[in-house]
Amino acid sequence: MSRRTILRTVIGIAISGVAIWILAGSVDLPRAFEVLRTANPAWILLMVGTVFIDVGARGARWRALLQPIKSVPYRRVLGYTYLGYLANNVLPARLGELVRSHALAKGEVLSTATVLGTVVVERVVDTVIVVALAAISVVVLGVGGTISTAVILGAGFVAVLVLGLIVAMVSHRLPGSERVTAIAERYPRILELARRLRDGLAVVARPGVLGRALLLSAAAWTASIATFVAGAQAVGIDLTIPQAALLSSGVALATIVPSAPGYVGTFELTAVSIASIFGTDPDSAFAMALLVHAMILTVTSVGGVIAAVRLGVGLDTGSDALDEEVASDANLSAPEPGPRPG
Repeated sequence: MSRRTILRTVIGIAISGVAIWILAGSVDLPRAFEVLRTANPAWILLMVGTVFIDVGARGARWRALLQPIKSVPYRRVLGYTYLGYLANNVLPARLGELVRSHALAKGEVLSTATVLGTVVVERVVDTVIVVALAAISVVVLGVGGTISTAVILGAGFVAVLVLGLIVAMVSHRLPGSERVTAIAERYPRILELARRLRDGLAVVARPGVLGRALLLSAAAWTASIATFVAGAQAVGIDLTIPQAALLSSGVALATIVPSAPGYVGTFELTAVSIASIFGTDPDSAFAMALLVHAMILTVTSVGGVIAAVRLGVGLDTGSDALDEEVASDANLSAPEPGPRPG
């Protein structure tokens, strides 16, 4: 594990600890657990279904983005998707994205960097949709203050992401690109990595692929919103669709902040903070957040374990394999095995 990952892990655990401390001081835990104990089983069962639909739609979206590179059976892509969720649940620093990229690349004989490029496209699409959902919800609900400021900042972040994606896709056509390439050729490993990553990013230039990805993203986020609606109903809270959309998007945006594995603490604090805007008491909001989070972690973890066994893979980030892959294609000697600094 690199020093950067270790530092991010320590910071994340510290942030989660602070979030849990804040929650412990603002929530009546015995009452919250009493609310949770009386949760309606029918709504809980519906939540399980909506989480399955959510992950299933995301797996189908990833397969659509991979299609121009290689046609991979949906069942296998879904397995790798669950594997990534499992890794995010138990490993720090959102390493699940690297784990699933490496596992799919190795299992389907593809370039890890190219596969990672499709994951970058996924993240950009998700961020655009999340900020759009939050913005629409803020306008419909008439929410101001910190939430609206966060949405404005998020919109700026989205603009930077989209611009960065466009630049990355057309960088070889920009003025001065030949000079940059000439300089980069001194470092063939980095140049090869950039080329492979661009191959993955290029899938977004296909209108049909992008259209399918957006439709499947809409299906996934609809299921995510439905999960919050069901979770709220299970503990006796009536949420409107805009309120559930703001909760879903707000919690998603909070995952950008470093936290402990599984987003423990930060997930619940964000949900309770947003729900308080609607006049929901903290105890019931905390019960709802715990229930929704528990369902997501349970479904994705069980699915991830089953996928790992079926695919015969572990939670390997593949950083060494990526080095060897790029070094080989750049006609360089692969790095010596063993520990490396930082």
